[in-house]
Amino acid sequence: MRKLFVTLVCAATLVASAGPVYTLRQIVDLAQSHNIAVNAARHDVDAAHQQSQEAFTKYFPNVSANGLWFTTNKGLAEINLNPTEMISPEVGMALAQSLPPELLAALTTPVNVSMMKHGTIASVMAVQPVFAGGQIVNGNRLARVGEDVSRLQLRLKENEAELTAEQYFWQLASLEEKMKTITAVESLLNGLAKDVDAAVRAGVAMRNDLLQVQLRQNEVASQKLKLTNGIKLVRMLLAQYCGLDSDEFDITYDTTAVAPGTLRQNHDVAVMNTAEYQLLGKQVEAAKLQERLALGQNLPTVAVGAGYNYHNLLNNNHFSGMLFATVSVPITAWWGGSHAMSRRKIETQKALEQQADNTELLKIRMTNAWNGVEEAYSQLQLAQLSIEQATENLRLNQDYYRAGISKMSDLLEAQMLFQQARDKHTDAFAAYQNKLLEYRQASGQ
Repeated sequence: MRKLFVTLVCAATLVASAGPVYTLRQIVDLAQSHNIAVNAARHDVDAAHQQSQEAFTKYFPNVSANGLWFTTNKGLAEINLNPTEMISPEVGMALAQSLPPELLAALTTPVNVSMMKHGTIASVMAVQPVFAGGQIVNGNRLARVGEDVSRLQLRLKENEAELTAEQYFWQLASLEEKMKTITAVESLLNGLAKDVDAAVRAGVAMRNDLLQVQLRQNEVASQKLKLTNGIKLVRMLLAQYCGLDSDEFDITYDTTAVAPGTLRQNHDVAVMNTAEYQLLGKQVEAAKLQERLALGQNLPTVAVGAGYNYHNLLNNNHFSGMLFATVSVPITAWWGGSHAMSRRKIETQKALEQQADNTELLKIRMTNAWNGVEEAYSQLQLAQLSIEQATENLRLNQDYYRAGISKMSDLLEAQMLFQQARDKHTDAFAAYQNKLLEYRQASGQ
């Protein structure tokens, strides 16, 4: 048995690092920084922040400047003046006695007056909303909710990237551990083949025993080739997912399994820490704000403002300032607005019902994830026990074969059971690590 363990330790050193060595935390960080979906979610956070800043500017006055220059083929204001219609008979008689006949004739001729054939108009206006039915306040709150939602969605994308990266990581770790096992079995078979070959030559063993060992060596060589290709493929996938320049790297990890007891959470409390539950709350909050906005769109709006104007329409520069107040009262808008408000109330109720239902589903998911953790840990303990039993079985069969009271087939079967036990333990350990992460994410840890 001591010889067996020494062989395993030596075989473990054969899987050497060909480049940088990464821990699980480093792999997860690389995956989250490189993942396209995570980066897109980060951009969404930045965009939502800019939208929130945009909504905040609605609190300030709306300042605008306008300018107009024009020229026309005739004046915008035209009038025909008839002096005779404007002069009373008494004045006309007095003018007839005092003015020469040529001038009197001109007074009876109508005159066309044309004004504003060209000109310039400019103004600067500032309008400050005083009351807008809560639309500005609720619009800002809704923008902040959108910003919170984008951050929660980023958290979910990071969780997805972490889960995928860990699955690749433990898949690679599992294959490397299996490679260590098969290398150890290969070493044992090589030693056994030498012993049996010497025994056959000495005439104390049958050649059939040597053939059985050689067949088993061929089988192990085939498994080793498949493992080598599998390790290469998974390493390439992990390198691509994490944005590594080369797949010439190795990973390091702790194979110590910690009991899951301290990880257990109170699900009624833990559910509130999950991003999914918080998104449900933001959905309800957004629905209520939309309801208030629908009401605000049907309330009067009040604004005050000031302006400064300039024009030269009458061929002289004219400047003027003004103060004003506006009140807008929607009347016919209430016909459709009442239905819009009713629709928003229905959406709010729908969001509340979805929050209650999905909260229960989140608790069920946590319970199911915890059951998976406990089951995976039990499977790992059973696998560890199987390793101990398979190791002892192999040691006994080695002793029995050397003593001549056991067949070669029994010894090779014991070696195969030993390999299977170690492989099952490797798979159980990787599955346990994945279940732990699933529960941590499900419980908002």
